[in-house]
Amino acid sequence: MAQVGDTVRYLNSVGGGKIVKIDGNMAYVDDDGFETPVLLRECVVVAMASAPKPQAEKKAIDPTFVPEQPKAPKPEEIEETETGDILNIVLAYEPAEIKHLNTTTYDAYLVNDSNYYLYFTYLTRADKEGWVTRHAGIVEPNTQLLLCEVTHQDLPSMDRVAIQHIAFKRDKEFALKAPVAVEYRLDTTKFFKLHCFHKSVYFDTPVIAIDIVKNDIPLRSMVIDSRGLEDAMNAKKNFKNENKKTQSTPALRPQTIVVDLHIHELLDTTAGLSNTDMLNVQLREFNRVMTDNLKFKGQKIVFIHGKGEGVLRQALLQELKKKYPHCQAQDASFREYGFGATQVTIH
Repeated sequence: MAQVGDTVRYLNSVGGGKIVKIDGNMAYVDDDGFETPVLLRECVVVAMASAPKPQAEKKAIDPTFVPEQPKAPKPEEIEETETGDILNIVLAYEPAEIKHLNTTTYDAYLVNDSNYYLYFTYLTRADKEGWVTRHAGIVEPNTQLLLCEVTHQDLPSMDRVAIQHIAFKRDKEFALKAPVAVEYRLDTTKFFKLHCFHKSVYFDTPVIAIDIVKNDIPLRSMVIDSRGLEDAMNAKKNFKNENKKTQSTPALRPQTIVVDLHIHELLDTTAGLSNTDMLNVQLREFNRVMTDNLKFKGQKIVFIHGKGEGVLRQALLQELKKKYPHCQAQDASFREYGFGATQVTIH
């Protein structure tokens, strides 16, 4: 059946065109601009009208979900204390097992008892060696920060410890504090002595605590004050001038220092320690005493080591030859110290 839009020719006559309208059984054909009525049955379809292209079905697209960005939390306001504008900073070593000092490890803490943030570095070094940074960072006001774990193997490299710090506050005005570097000579034999650990307001268990800054005053500061240095140089110069007048007076020789290296004098207990461990403790004490007195020329030091098999005495002589070649060693007075004592003279 012909439809509107089909191109047709007439069945029983010449002519044809495009059907523009259908009314009942009559078709109206556009024949060269004229609409010619023709019976539908007299129309032969030559070309069907092009079917309209179906429109592609539009897929429903879900709206893109954009999650709401969380707002950055406001930093908690630091609760300041009334006395917190005065710096109090403590370096502390807390044993993991206070009853087993010969085998335990120790936690090193930095206590910031102030209203200031501290940007700091924690450093250690062995005598005659360079500094090593163990921890660097920021500790918040009125808190304590775990720095590191210390083992017995670490102790020989901790003859000296140091804290450098800069104090500041955030988002508020504050009184300026001078940057500080504090160095401290650490007697590592204390880590083996129970009576060297004391109660502290900052810890629940006894600790070895070192005051770095107390009531705003740095202790054992490495910072050099040029004015103080000049005053000290002038005082030394005046002392030399005055000393020339009394040069005929013989200088008093320094008093002899006596150090007992018996292990029971250095440690509360030797449980769990091998002979090598105990020897290392004794040698550390020997080196500490020697280093502390090297600047005193003519100083005599008697080390009591006992007779025994002579292992400790030989170890002391080797240390002297290796580290203190300018010092003189000899047997100490038998009448005063008995057998098993060596006298060292600082030169």
